[in-house]
Amino acid sequence: MNTLEPRRTADNGISRSPNVADTNVAESVETLYRDGIVGLKGGFSRAWVEQMREDMMTAFWDAIQRPGGAIGRGPRRWYVEVHPQQMSGFVDLVTHPWIVAMSKAVLGPDYQIVEIGFDVPFQGAKNQPWHRDFPSPRDTYEDRRITSLAFNLTGVDVTPDMGPFEIAPGTQWDDGRAWKHEMFPPEEQWPRYQARAVRKFPQMGDVSCRSALTMHRGTAHASPIARPVLVIGVDAPGAGHAALHDMMVTQDFYDALPQSVRDHLVCRVVDKLVPVTQKHDIEGLVMGVD
Repeated sequence: MNTLEPRRTADNGISRSPNVADTNVAESVETLYRDGIVGLKGGFSRAWVEQMREDMMTAFWDAIQRPGGAIGRGPRRWYVEVHPQQMSGFVDLVTHPWIVAMSKAVLGPDYQIVEIGFDVPFQGAKNQPWHRDFPSPRDTYEDRRITSLAFNLTGVDVTPDMGPFEIAPGTQWDDGRAWKHEMFPPEEQWPRYQARAVRKFPQMGDVSCRSALTMHRGTAHASPIARPVLVIGVDAPGAGHAALHDMMVTQDFYDALPQSVRDHLVCRVVDKLVPVTQKHDIEGLVMGVD
């Protein structure tokens, strides 16, 4: 199947468990501001995630065959941006009660959905250097205000041999202006992050919300099973990350979206989708570390 053809919308797989209905968003925001990351267990059904994983891997095998389609994030590790309609559960994602509530609470009622993509390490991927995904804005390093969020959903049940995501809680406030590209601290600072490091082992259906400024890295991946993880990038107005991306949708897809989604989606409406040529290449991740 041509992965740029509109994908069928999957049956809504949002979990209606008490995990969603009873989550105290104020507590989640407090945890996010303290640790730089917070999670929701069981936000989606496993069947829904199975379809998401299929969509991601179909998009990967298409993207890896063309220049600029899959960007290296280290040995045997890639990042792929996609258009919304390549993900059959896109509307389920961006209308999920917790995702919507966190976006509004942290970024304001006019939050912007600016990116959808996925990271996928394969067997042989190495530890990444400690990093953040973009330079910290003044609003964050001076005023301690989060202006951008990344929501992540794993496509598999993560085990210790799958290169789990590692994050150093509380480091979203680090200044970083003196670092290489304002994203990569010098190696002599790594022990501070390692001392705080927490490895995450999400299960299919779990959702996390983090500041991409919180110091993190992917770790060495020994498993023969790939570990794709979906990323949704959401900005406060003026954060500016939409300029690094170029989401497109066809007119029929756009017209079928709920108004509540159209109000927040930053995209071009086109007659025909064309493959994403990625603009956000993180040069410092290409080599990996032992």
